[in-house]
Amino acid sequence: MEIQQLEAIASQVRRDIVRMVAGANSGHPGGSLGCTDFLTVLYFEVMKHNPDHFTMDGKNEDLFFLSNGHISPVWYSVLARSGYFPVEELATFRKINSRLQGHPSTAKNLPGIRMASGSLGQGLSNAIGAAQVKKLNNDPCIVFTLHGDGELQEGQIWEAAMYAAANKVDNLIATIDYNGRQIDGDVDDVLSLGNLEGKWQAFGWEVLTMNGHNMQEIVNTVATAKKMSGNGKPVVIIMKTEMGQGVDFMVGSHKWHGVAPNEEQLQAALIQLKETLNDY
Repeated sequence: MEIQQLEAIASQVRRDIVRMVAGANSGHPGGSLGCTDFLTVLYFEVMKHNPDHFTMDGKNEDLFFLSNGHISPVWYSVLARSGYFPVEELATFRKINSRLQGHPSTAKNLPGIRMASGSLGQGLSNAIGAAQVKKLNNDPCIVFTLHGDGELQEGQIWEAAMYAAANKVDNLIATIDYNGRQIDGDVDDVLSLGNLEGKWQAFGWEVLTMNGHNMQEIVNTVATAKKMSGNGKPVVIIMKTEMGQGVDFMVGSHKWHGVAPNEEQLQAALIQLKETLNDY
């Protein structure tokens, strides 16, 4: 897919995000907007997956696990836009009896979701398990996972990181959304992560870095990560992003971590985001 096509999809996904969160008057727009470019590349360019025949085991497909489940709006939009369920269903986000819960859930059998997430720190452990199953089944596909930077303050992440390296789980690519913001403020003020690249290297991982808002760089970096797979080490990508990317009054502020825009703010956001695939 051409870079311009990926950028057009990302613009529509960002429209979906702000409309979904505003419609429910609840949700997490900041991180969702920041991870839009990455998830667009993953689902529309990189991953081997089959939206028409979703199965929980995902045999002979690449798998994705969203560990920071509060950014469900971006994932739901990308899943719908890539064909897992009707785009019109996005209008039910966080509504009663909806399959689109505030955090991804397996309870209502929503295609594309293989793990309930929202309790931070658990996604890497789940992804490692899935990656090991693929190895046991001689399945050559890759397991991808996404984490928030504030989530790395959870101890379980580092236990899982040690385990993956020690057990040579080399069909796993983890990505860190390194926007420097979390619900209570700047990550450095809450609990600094220090030399993040050095930490992952010390834990035995291959480490790549990229600009999470440069489509071509995302495509190239994830392609490099895939080439590095199978060499005895898991791979982590430290992705620099801005919370609220695409909406000028949201960019770079932790205040939009979990706050819905009102109608006036929604319209101001939509003016900045081009409609490219038709709104639901």
